Amino acid sequence: MQASDLSDLPNIDADAFERPTTAALIPEPPMHPPRILLLYGSLRERSFSRFQAQEAARLLEAFGAEARIFNPSGLPLPDDAPAAHPKVQELRELSAWSEGQVWCSPERHGAMTGIMKAQIDWIPLSLGAVRPTQGKTLAVMQVSGGSQSFNAVNQMRVLGRWMRMITIPNQSSVAKAYEQFDEDGRMKPSPYYDRVVDVVEELVKFTLLTHGPSAYLTSRYSERKKAVGKLAARVKLTVI
Repeated sequence: MQASDLSDLPNIDADAFERPTTAALIPEPPMHPPRILLLYGSLRERSFSRFQAQEAARLLEAFGAEARIFNPSGLPLPDDAPAAHPKVQELRELSAWSEGQVWCSPERHGAMTGIMKAQIDWIPLSLGAVRPTQGKTLAVMQVSGGSQSFNAVNQMRVLGRWMRMITIPNQSSVAKAYEQFDEDGRMKPSPYYDRVVDVVEELVKFTLLTHGPSAYLTSRYSERKKAVGKLAARVKLTVI
């Protein structure tokens, strides 16, 4: 249905209506490797979520991406410091730089940690006209001290949707994490390790697929309609 065929849709603003096309989803090849930011949710000296994030970063580099890990140590609680705080600025700049992210949290009391949530809460939904996370890809991972669980990854999926991110289907949940890493913090061979490889590979593929047409993928009729209305109002004022 083209804009000219909207006679049966009287509520539609024809100036804001766009029919999706395959051509718009095939942009020019990216000129740089996928940029991936990794966040982890523990400040322990022997932090298994940090170890897993570091392992994922190594894999990302092997798959041809550029990886950066944010250290949450020193990040204030949300609203307990101004946004100009150096750690907040560092996190927001990394989020803006990234085209995809990995969130890896321990499960504590059946949920992601406060450290993990605080990092996400410091990344705003919007900064002026810019949405720092919209259209970026996301992979979620968790580590557990006991049996395998999916509480943390499920919560992070909800947050990813709320942050308007493209959360990939695959995910990683490592049970009894203290058994899965050696003294140097390297992940041991296991089906858990293989799943981490799967997740990272999938994230790179989805990022390559979506970060070029990201603006097109996240363009919404309702927002275009508002933009058309504002433009019409400005034109009217100019004429008057």
